[in-house]
Amino acid sequence: MSNALRRMTNYLGLTEDDGSAQESVAVRPKAAPVKRVTPSLSVAPQLPIAQTATPVEPAAIDRIVTITPRFYSEARAIGEFYREGNPVIMNLSDMEESERKRLIDFASGLVFGHAGTIERVTSKVFLLSPPNVMVSSEDKTAAANASLFNQS
Repeated sequence: MSNALRRMTNYLGLTEDDGSAQESVAVRPKAAPVKRVTPSLSVAPQLPIAQTATPVEPAAIDRIVTITPRFYSEARAIGEFYREGNPVIMNLSDMEESERKRLIDFASGLVFGHAGTIERVTSKVFLLSPPNVMVSSEDKTAAANASLFNQS
């Protein structure tokens, strides 16, 4: 068995024939040696990437868009408002569980692609914030301890 393997590697030019292998009855011509190419370490020049979409300049925030979708097909409207630089509140309480998960995945990708943030407000309400909007999260314990809210 090792003879067959040795003959095959010799035929492919991977090893040199040392003459110790027994020749078979049929004589085959030797194959031309295989040229081995080593990859060069040169770096290919970087070409500039053409921008297909014009970047949206951050504008003053004049409104917050609230959307209550019922179907996943309404995701486009959410994306269009968000791309314009508007914070978007998604109320997903009227959606089925499977479509709600799909829309959250869509919104997560949208926010990631535009370097924004997504925050859960309640179990079915999410806030999509563009990168130029800072959202402060107040300490819930401080609000609970305030005398204004303490009804006891």
